[in-house]
Amino acid sequence: MPLKRKAVDLAADAAKKPKANGAITSFFTQPKPNPSTSSTSTNPSQPTAPETKATSFDKAAWLAKLTPEHRDLLQLEIETLHETWLAALHTELTTPDFLTLKRFLQSELAAGKKVFPPPEDIYSWSRHTPLPTVKAVILGQDPYHNLNQAHGLCFSVRAPTPAPPSLKNIYTAIKKDYPSFTPPPKNGGLLTPWADRGVLLLNTCLTVRAHEANSHSNKGWEKFTQKVIDTVAAKRTRGVVFLAWGSPAQKRCVKINGAKHLVLKSVHPSPLSAARGWFECGHFRKANEWLEGRYGGEGGIDWDLDVKEVKEVKDVESVKGVKGIESVESVEEVKDVKDVKDVEDVKDVKDMKDMLDVKDGENVNDVESDKAEEVSV
Repeated sequence: MPLKRKAVDLAADAAKKPKANGAITSFFTQPKPNPSTSSTSTNPSQPTAPETKATSFDKAAWLAKLTPEHRDLLQLEIETLHETWLAALHTELTTPDFLTLKRFLQSELAAGKKVFPPPEDIYSWSRHTPLPTVKAVILGQDPYHNLNQAHGLCFSVRAPTPAPPSLKNIYTAIKKDYPSFTPPPKNGGLLTPWADRGVLLLNTCLTVRAHEANSHSNKGWEKFTQKVIDTVAAKRTRGVVFLAWGSPAQKRCVKINGAKHLVLKSVHPSPLSAARGWFECGHFRKANEWLEGRYGGEGGIDWDLDVKEVKEVKDVESVKGVKGIESVESVEEVKDVKDVKDVEDVKDVKDMKDMLDVKDGENVNDVESDKAEEVSV
């Protein structure tokens, strides 16, 4: 299949994003209609695998049965989880484990802890990749834990944050499979085009405390995201490719039926393990060959990432409204984004980009166990 199709405009990304509201009330306000979470349409130029059979789900009836406390705790899921995923996962949301997780997140916010990604982005994976469109799953671990990094899709970062080291290694591997591959402009790391084309970019934990890697692990996210994986395996019966990089991701795929789905295994693309087989894994071409065998010539994934960029703004004050850097609320916060001796000297966003020195925030936990592991596919 051709690698390159029409690039996805960032306006499409904005359409999939609920209105930002970083306050604690965003978890507990009354439901509001959200057109972005009710549409399952995809770009007609992007062929997708045949849809999963519709699940009978009466959202209004389900909401009516929730207790006031549960409705408050689940407000984020009600407002921002895509309807196709809500239909498949609503019973999981009311389990004691998930409600305990939501109470923990409530306590984090009440204590003034900064949590990434922003609330409106926690379930962005569900809106970019509705359940009936899933063709491939890439499994990540912890969200990035520094400012302006995590936005709900594993491995992905918004501009102006540069692509982290693991993502750069992913680009190198794709380039080996497809020499015409084009990464995002200006060293970018935005992977929303993949998500919009049917690649579910799912982290194991969906939140993290700012600057504290793994701070939300073992709180309940692992069980929930395993349910997401199991749902894909059960509902997408014609077959999905699972890309499991590193031992933790591979352990999450042990129950997947190999007769129905394809699980591609490799060491993690982190610089700590990539030299032991990552660059030779060939996963991107192998995934497409398998998908095309199942769904026909147009069933593969377009891995190209030549995304149209947002126009550059002229001053730091206007950073607040720029797509991808909503988290910068003041000039003082620029100190968290870049290494600048005198933040008052920063006059415009170009200066910010020139001085950008963001720690990539990547975890080493998911690659430590790979040190003695050979690549397998």
